[in-house]
Amino acid sequence: MKRSWNPRLWAGFALVIVGILSYPTFFIRFPATRDFPWANLLLLALAAYLLAAGLRRAFRRPQEYRGKVTGTILASLSVLLVGFFFEQIFYVSRQVPASLGAPRAGQIAPDFALTDTSGASVTLSTLLNSPFGTNDWPPKGDPRDKTAAAVLIFYRGYW
Repeated sequence: MKRSWNPRLWAGFALVIVGILSYPTFFIRFPATRDFPWANLLLLALAAYLLAAGLRRAFRRPQEYRGKVTGTILASLSVLLVGFFFEQIFYVSRQVPASLGAPRAGQIAPDFALTDTSGASVTLSTLLNSPFGTNDWPPKGDPRDKTAAAVLIFYRGYW
């Protein structure tokens, strides 16, 4: 009697590969899956179920299905890959130190220059020293009407 191959083992191993590689290539683009990789964890849980079911099938019915040796190797390799993924996502990425030179909330930002929508160079000090226009807030007579203000928004993400 010819034994058939065990598709659950191979599907589980392939899903481990897809679950690990989809985080840096696809899921990192979205804040809902970048901050906590729940979609990858679901894929890896499904992969673990398929690998366990394939190993159970290979060891309970070895006369029908092959996979005692290859299934053990694939499952061990999958555990190593998932462990490496977890270490990178939950430990190494949390060890990135905070930028010591970055301004904190409420701190005065250093002067810098950027281009505006028309391509002209604008510095922060120029913006802060320019007066409000006639239609701008605050109203006349207010002591705050002497100079403008700037709001700086920093996005620290993955690019």
